[in-house]
Parts: sequence; structure tokens; C-alpha cells
Amino acid sequence: MKICLLSDTHGYVDEAIIRHVQDCDELWHAGDIGDMTIADALSAVKPLQAVYGNIDGREVRSVFPEDLWLEREGLTILITHIAGTPPRYTPHVRQLLSRRQPDILVCGHSHILKVKRDWQKNHMLYLNPGAVGKQGFHKVRTLLRFELEAQKVAHMEVVELGARGALPPE
Repeated sequence: MKICLLSDTHGYVDEAIIRHVQDCDELWHAGDIGDMTIADALSAVKPLQAVYGNIDGREVRSVFPEDLWLEREGLTILITHIAGTPPRYTPHVRQLLSRRQPDILVCGHSHILKVKRDWQKNHMLYLNPGAVGKQGFHKVRTLLRFELEAQKVAHMEVVELGARGALPPE
């Protein structure tokens, strides 16, 4: 199963994002979608699994949850917007992890790309794809693509979409 993981669109989607989603089986969005037109545009391309973020309004929050648990290819995944970073998780995420241990924790919010194993939390894989939108302090727009198969994560790739303020490539 091929996954495209993104976060922090902040109401912006361009053809570069859509192009990288096309050959994936599912699209995961770790919050700060912006508005439902963005969610609709993304879900028109591939099945969308998403959570709301701190900038998302009532409409987005009525459609997407704060936390999303998924089972894919024998792996348990937790997607939330604000998680902190290993090992300093937010109180909300610490509470979730005390009840159930995912194999993969996905978050956004920081606009900082990070892929890391948390060796203190059952070797959990921590994924933050950075930000694909144009708002925020990040310099480069990024997303992650990877494959899930037989309880393994493989072929992890960071996709750089260019500078935050740059026009999308033709």
C-alpha cells in the first residue's frame, strides 16, 4: 500500500501536490487543512484520511476527528495534529499512548519535517511530513511518501516541492 502523507496545507493545494498523490493508494493529512474545498480537492484524487488542526474551522472539524486510529497492513497508526516530538509529547498524546501503543505516530503542526524512531515507546515510528502550504515559517514545502506491506514501512521518500513562496513548477 502506497501512502502520501502531508500536513499544513493551510488552504493551499497546487498541481505539484496532486502529482505526487496520483500513484498512491491513500492520502493522509495531519491537520491544518484550511477549508473543505482543500479536503474535497484532495479526496477527489485519492481516498483521504485526515484529522483537523488548530487553524481548522467548524466545517472541517465537523467532518474530520482530532485523532484518527488506522489499521493498515498489520500496523496500527495514530494520526493527530499536535503531538510534540519524541520523547516530549503533548499531555494529550501522552494520554493516548498510555492507553494504546501505535506502530506509527503521524502529526503535523510544527512545519518541521521529522522521521524518527522513538526507542522508548516500543520502537514507534514518528512521522511529521513538514508543511506543503505557503503559510508558516518553513522554507521548503515537503511531504512524505512510503509503502506499507506486511507490518513494515518501506521506500520512505521526502518530496521537496520548492520554496514556500515560490511558484509551482510548470
